[in-house]
Amino acid sequence: MAPETSQFESSEMLATFLASTPLLEESWRLCSHANAAAQRSFAVNVVGQVAYVAFSAVQMVESGRNLVELERCGRGILGSFPCHVEGKKAVMVDGGLLQLFLSFYSSQAFQNKISEIFSTSKSVVLAGHSLGGGVASLSALWLLSHIRTTTTKSSPTVFCITYGSPMLGNEPFSQAVLQDRWGGNFCHIVAQHDIVPRLPFASSFPLDVERLRGLFVQLALQLSDENKAELFDKVLASRFGPAAGDDQERSWYWPFGSYMICTDKGAVCLDNGTAIVKLLYLMLAEGSANSCIDDHLKYEDYVSKVCLQYLQKRRLFEVSSSESSSESGIALALQSSRISSHQEPVFGTAVICLATARQLGWRRNLNTAKMAVSLSKINPFRAELEWYKTYCDRSDDQLGYYDSFKRRGASKRDFKVNMNRLRLGCFWDDVIYKLEKNQLAHDFHKLPKYVNASQFYKLLVEPLEIAEYYRTGVHREKGHYVEHGREKRFKIFDRWWGDRKVGDEESKPRSKYASLTQDSCFWAKVEEARDLIYNVTRETDPGRHLLLLDKIQKFEQYANGMIERKEVSVDVLAKNSSYNLFREEWSGLKSQLQLLPSQFPGFQDGMVQ
Repeated sequence: MAPETSQFESSEMLATFLASTPLLEESWRLCSHANAAAQRSFAVNVVGQVAYVAFSAVQMVESGRNLVELERCGRGILGSFPCHVEGKKAVMVDGGLLQLFLSFYSSQAFQNKISEIFSTSKSVVLAGHSLGGGVASLSALWLLSHIRTTTTKSSPTVFCITYGSPMLGNEPFSQAVLQDRWGGNFCHIVAQHDIVPRLPFASSFPLDVERLRGLFVQLALQLSDENKAELFDKVLASRFGPAAGDDQERSWYWPFGSYMICTDKGAVCLDNGTAIVKLLYLMLAEGSANSCIDDHLKYEDYVSKVCLQYLQKRRLFEVSSSESSSESGIALALQSSRISSHQEPVFGTAVICLATARQLGWRRNLNTAKMAVSLSKINPFRAELEWYKTYCDRSDDQLGYYDSFKRRGASKRDFKVNMNRLRLGCFWDDVIYKLEKNQLAHDFHKLPKYVNASQFYKLLVEPLEIAEYYRTGVHREKGHYVEHGREKRFKIFDRWWGDRKVGDEESKPRSKYASLTQDSCFWAKVEEARDLIYNVTRETDPGRHLLLLDKIQKFEQYANGMIERKEVSVDVLAKNSSYNLFREEWSGLKSQLQLLPSQFPGFQDGMVQ
C-alpha cells in the first residue's frame, strides 16, 4: 500500500521548517525588543542575508473593531491586490490596524529603512506581537504587491510571522490572499488560550476592554477579575464556535495564511479557515478567564518549547502501530492541543475538525495530480489550433492567423477551431477556480509545467479571443479589449510568467521570427490604433487631435520595436493583415497632415512635436 501524504500538508511542513530554523526565535526576540521600545516603534536586525523587521505591540488605535473597505481607505497602497472577490462582498480590513500601518507607511524613516533592506537582503521577515502583528501583515502585503509591480528579478523574498495578532480582515480578504497565492507567506502563532486572536468574534466587549485594546500588552493585567470573566464569557458565547453551525452567518473576521496554535505539549498547524476557527474555539473553551489574558504575554515560553519539541521530533506514545498515518497525525495533533478523549464532546468535535482539515490538504494534492491528467487531455485541442495557425499563415489569401479567424465563415473547420478555443478557456477557468478555492497545491502557480503551458495557451489563444471580441462588435459597447474585455485568466498568467525564474538563454537576440507573437495583446493594440486613426480624421479640437496622434505614434514605435527584435509571428507581416492595414492607413494620414501644416502646427515631418 502506498504511503499516505502528510497529515496537514503545506501548513505542517511550514511549521516544521519554522521550528527547525532560527526564524521563530530571532523574530520573537526582535518583537520583545520592539515591545520594550517607544510606542508605535519598529525594530530592525540583519542576520546574514535575512533582515528582520518587528513592530511594537504597544500601539494606540483611534477606532474600535470596525472593518473598512480596502478600496476606499487603502489609498491604493497595495497596488493590484484585489479590492473585490468575484461572488463575494468587498475586501475589508480592520480600520484601526489599517490606520496604524498607514502611519508607518507615511514615515520617511520607515520608507528609507525598508528601501535599504530591500537593496541589501535576500529575505525579509516581518514580525509583530499583538497589534504589531496586524501592522506586520499589512506591511508584508504592501511589499508583496510592490515586488509584483517591479521588473527586477533580484527582489528579496517576504515572509510574515505574527504572535497573538488579532484577525485582520473578512472572508473576502482571506480569499483575495489565496487568489494572489500569498497564503504561504504568512504564519500566525497563537497561544492555546490567548484571547486577542479570538476577540473579533465577540459581538461586544466590556467598556474597559474597548479602552485597552490599543495598549493590550501594557495594560491587560489591570483588568479586574470581573472584567476578565465577562470578556472570556462573551467570546465563548459568540457565534464562532461549533454550536454556530456551518450554515449560519460567519463572523465578519476570518483567518488567512497558516496558523500554528501552540500549547506546552506542541503545536497544531492548519491553513483551512473553518478548521482554524473551530479549533481556536475548542482550545479556548478549555482555558479560563485568567489564562486567556496570561497566554497573550507568554509567547517567549511557547516559542522556546515549540522549537525544542520539533527539533527533538517528539513521537506519540499512545498510538498503536496498526493505525494509519492519518489517524496517527490526528492523534498527535490532539495531544499537542491538550484535548484528550476524556473531554467529550469537545474531543469528538476536534477529531472531526482535524480530519476535515487533513482531507482538504490531501485533496489539494489529488486535484493537482488530476490536473496533470486533464492537461494532457486538452493537448489535442491545442495541437489543432497550432495546425490551424500554420494553415492560415501559409494560405494564399495572406490574411494570417488573427485575421483569418476574425473573418472566418461557417465551415466545419472554422466551427471546430472556435470550439477548441472555448474548450481550452473552460479548462483554464477551472484551474483558476480551483486555485482561488484553495483546492490545488500552494505552489501550483510556480510549477514549470503549468507556467509554461499557461503562457503557450495565452500566446496561442488570446489572439483568437481578441479577434472574436472585435468580430462581434463588443468593443463598441464595452470599449477596447485591453482595458474592458480581457479575461481574468490572461492577467493571472501574465503574473505567473513574470514571477518565473529567467535563464540567460531568454536574453539572447532572436535569429528568426517567433512562432507566436510574444505580446498576446498585440492585435488588440493594433485594433485600438486603427480606431485612433479613424477618430483623428473626425476630431476638430486641435489639442485632442495632437493627443490622438501622439498615441498612434507611440504604438508605431512599439510595433517597430517588436518587429526589429523578431518578437512577432509571421502572420503580423502578412500582406492583408490588420497590422499592414494600419500601416497603410497611418501612412495615408501622415501624408494628409503634411499637406495641412498650418492647421496642425504640432505635427511636422510625420512627428508630433
